[in-house]
Amino acid sequence: MLCCPNLNLDKIMKQVLSIFGFFLLLACQQQSVDQPEKPNDQNVVEAIDQRNGVWITVLGNVQDGGSPHMGCEKECCRELFQNPDKERKVSSLGVIDYGHNKSYIFDATPDFTSQLKYLNRKMSVGANLIDGVFLTHAHIGHYTGLMYLGREAMGADSVPVYTMPRMTNYLISNGPWSQLVELGNIELLDMQEGDTLILSELLTVTPFTVPHRDEFSETVGYKIIGPRKTALFIPDINKWSLWEKSIVEEIAKVDMAFLDATFYDENEVNRDMSEIPHPFVVETMQLFQNADIREKRKITFIHFNHTNPLLDINSLESELVLSKGFNIATFGEEFAL
Repeated sequence: MLCCPNLNLDKIMKQVLSIFGFFLLLACQQQSVDQPEKPNDQNVVEAIDQRNGVWITVLGNVQDGGSPHMGCEKECCRELFQNPDKERKVSSLGVIDYGHNKSYIFDATPDFTSQLKYLNRKMSVGANLIDGVFLTHAHIGHYTGLMYLGREAMGADSVPVYTMPRMTNYLISNGPWSQLVELGNIELLDMQEGDTLILSELLTVTPFTVPHRDEFSETVGYKIIGPRKTALFIPDINKWSLWEKSIVEEIAKVDMAFLDATFYDENEVNRDMSEIPHPFVVETMQLFQNADIREKRKITFIHFNHTNPLLDINSLESELVLSKGFNIATFGEEFAL
């Protein structure tokens, strides 16, 4: 007689626990439905917190030919041909004015498609594909991405493209770029040396010419002015001594600068360096060797040749550059303006 009540109690407890488990599972499922899905990209979360500001995003840090580089059999490329690095993109900056939900890109590279996609993911609903493309010059890593706006690709409608006079004439006079203009895929907006382009009350851009191999167009750098800070973007230039301005003095006028670092030193490639006279990283560091550490920290090196050891953040050269106070541009890095 004493066993039966205990047996019934066991059965009752099992039933109670089963019912409790069912309702607990149901509640968890309901909670998962009611809660909004969290963004997968941490950058999107950060962007939401920054929507009232103006920010620069590094969209690429490699020289025109990319990395891995066509025909390259060196160690720096062999592994990348087998296992590409999705962050190895050609040099470009994105600028987002979160207060006005507008975005701009500096240089249309061969990686234009993925770079715009990355930039777009940081924007709010209703944003344009891009509100302006600023070109520096007519070398392949800096304007050929415009092709993706054409008839064979997106078939875009009147994307604003800011160009200096020779660049304007080059695009109008040479196919396939002329077709982009004729079909209205892009709208060319002329700039002049020293023009101040007011994009909003929070953001202005000023182009300035720099010496470079100007076979098809002039070459410009940009001063990008936000509500709190000012940046220089000079991805391509000949030796600093050939510029009429002093880079040391120009850095003193701004808060940050993204500077041409195509080659680390003269021993990097087996070519006549007079044909590609970029300032070596070691030369730029030498110019600033006596500068205050605050001036050095303004400088972020960008536009690396595929052979440049600064592409490997763990290289001895990278460690040296960072130890001296300079910075190395990395994909996705953000800077408040």
